[in-house]
Amino acid sequence: MTNHYDVIVAGGGSGGIGAALGARRAGARTLLIERGPCLGGAATLRNVVTYCGLYTQELRQVVFGVAEEVLAGLRELDAVTEPRKFTAVAVVFDPESVKRVADELCEQAGVDVLLHSHVLDATRRDDRITALRVADHSGTHSYTADAFVDATGEADLAHQGGAEVRYGNDGWVINGTLGVRFGGIPADVAVDRSALASLIRSAKESGRDDLTGERGLIARMPVSGDVITYLADEGYDARDAADTSRAERSARRQAQAYLQAIRSLPGCGNAYIVSTGPELGTRESRHLVGRAQLTEKEVLQPGPVDDAVAVCAWPIESHPGPGIPSEWKHIGEPGYYGIPLDVLRSRNTSNLFGAGRTVDGDAGAGASLRVMGTALATGQAAGVAAAFTARDGDVETAAVRRELDRQGARLPD
Repeated sequence: MTNHYDVIVAGGGSGGIGAALGARRAGARTLLIERGPCLGGAATLRNVVTYCGLYTQELRQVVFGVAEEVLAGLRELDAVTEPRKFTAVAVVFDPESVKRVADELCEQAGVDVLLHSHVLDATRRDDRITALRVADHSGTHSYTADAFVDATGEADLAHQGGAEVRYGNDGWVINGTLGVRFGGIPADVAVDRSALASLIRSAKESGRDDLTGERGLIARMPVSGDVITYLADEGYDARDAADTSRAERSARRQAQAYLQAIRSLPGCGNAYIVSTGPELGTRESRHLVGRAQLTEKEVLQPGPVDDAVAVCAWPIESHPGPGIPSEWKHIGEPGYYGIPLDVLRSRNTSNLFGAGRTVDGDAGAGASLRVMGTALATGQAAGVAAAFTARDGDVETAAVRRELDRQGARLPD
């Protein structure tokens, strides 16, 4: 494996997969670095088994490209549902199948992938990142590139490389939730959300302090038929290992308490926990400070999208704090909004782009564009932009849009 690439992508979640494929298909020699044992990010490492942001409230698909390839691969395995309207529209998938689909897409495209590799630091020269250093079980290794994409979720590469970042917005971050997967619930038994919420509320009123959320997304998964729940909320600093460790211990205690509540529902007496997390579902951490910031107004009142390099159809979904009901604000007509290139492009580092929840949105916009379906789109755009930057030293929106359309992104005019 060479130590020099045109593009290096840090983080192998939805944003990283999109970025690596976008860059490689635009002609760049591409390395994808992931700290975990598989690709997929929150989809495979955090029990977040819903792709959001791909469909409008009217079930119209508006995000294609890499996102559609992932869906197509999952459909071949009967591992994804049709779009379903919860509070907003999402598809539910089997995470083991996501691992396989991501592996195959990257292998077929010719992306070099390093798993079990943690980004330690990065080297900066003037306004550019020139190299990064990673650690694995054999030691540390350095890799150089002409352009980079930060899809780490925590903007670790940007932070290590001296790019401008900020934590959350105005000193506040959206809280995280532990995804808990329950088995042993017969297929013909519907888990009643209202009844479960009532049980949780009664337990809290009786003095139980190991429960937080009363309502959250609850869905049947394909393949296994297990029930996935997002109820166990935690507030924590995702940059801080000690604080995150505390929160994960607390969330796992909550999972056991939620199991008791679920077992109280008719037909659910044999329920058991299949898996938790294993990591908390972090919704917000550091943001890369972009050349532009997407705003809540631009989400709620969409304008023309002829200069957008990605689109999102997920409403503003804010989680103010543990146990506090989520707050929703829906997108105006046509039910999706555009994300300009400068939202993905670092303000002070000319060869660095963000993807996924690292990109620059204010508190409202960030609570929308952070979701995994949108991350596939912002990732693909960031990867294409990074490939052109590596080749030409700079990039224009029109060139990125042309290449994305060539790659099947089908961006609206």
